[in-house]
Amino acid sequence: MSLINDLKKFSRLLADESGKIILRYYRSDLNVEFKADQSPVTIADKKAEEFMRSLIMKEFPDHGIIGEEFGEYNSGAEYKWVLDPIDGTKSFISGVPLFGTLIALLHYNEPILGIINHPALNECLIGDNITTELNNIKVMVRNCDDLPSALMLASDHLMVEKYRTKSGFDELLSKVKLYRTWGDCYGYSLLASGYADIMIDPIMSMWDIAALIPVVKGAGGIITDYYGNNPLEANSIVAANSILHGQIISILNKK
Repeated sequence: MSLINDLKKFSRLLADESGKIILRYYRSDLNVEFKADQSPVTIADKKAEEFMRSLIMKEFPDHGIIGEEFGEYNSGAEYKWVLDPIDGTKSFISGVPLFGTLIALLHYNEPILGIINHPALNECLIGDNITTELNNIKVMVRNCDDLPSALMLASDHLMVEKYRTKSGFDELLSKVKLYRTWGDCYGYSLLASGYADIMIDPIMSMWDIAALIPVVKGAGGIITDYYGNNPLEANSIVAANSILHGQIISILNKK
C-alpha cells in the first residue's frame, strides 16, 4: 500500500474515532464556554482534539500538528496535521446535525489530504486534490453553467458587511436562483457532492480552510480566497465549479 493510502486510512481512523467522542456529547446538557473572539467551545471540541493529537503523536511522532483548541506542535515538520474538531460549534450546541470535523494533512505546507466528517449524519468526505469520495463513493461538483440556475450557500452573510464588500455580495445574491445558510463545513460537503453550486465564507481561520482545499479540488471545483488567491494564505473562501468561479469573484469585488 502506498504512503498516501496509508495516510488516508489513518485519517479515516481519526475521523471515525473523534466522531464517536463528539456524539457522546451531542444533544446533551453541555457547559458552553466562550473564547476571546466570542466563539463557543465545549468539552466535545477539546476531547476530540486531544484524542486526535495523541493518536497522531503515537503513530507519526515526527509529524506536526496545528489544532484550533491546543495550538501548534512540531512546527518545522515535513508533514503537518491541521485539526478543527468541531466546525460549526454553534450548530452543535443547538442540536443541529450540520457540524463536522475537519482534518487536513499538509506536506511542506501544501494540503494533500482533506476530510470533512459529519458524525451526526454518518457522512464522511475525503479528498486528495485528484478525487473526492463521500462514504467511499466518488463525487463531483455539478455542472451548473449560469448564476440564475445556481444554489448559493454562506455560513453567515452578516459577516460580509463586517469583513468584505456588501454591495458585491448583494449583487451576487440577486443573480442566483436560491440562497441558503447551510454553511460551515456542511456547505462545502454539499458543493463537493453536487448539491450546491457556490459556497462563500468572508472570514475564516487556517484550521477552517486547510481540509476544504483537497476536498473541493478533488471534486473538480475551484477554491480560492475572496479575491481569487491561494486560500491557505488568506482568511476567506469562495468555492464553486470552474464555470462560475471567475464570475463570482468579479461580482464580489466590484467597486
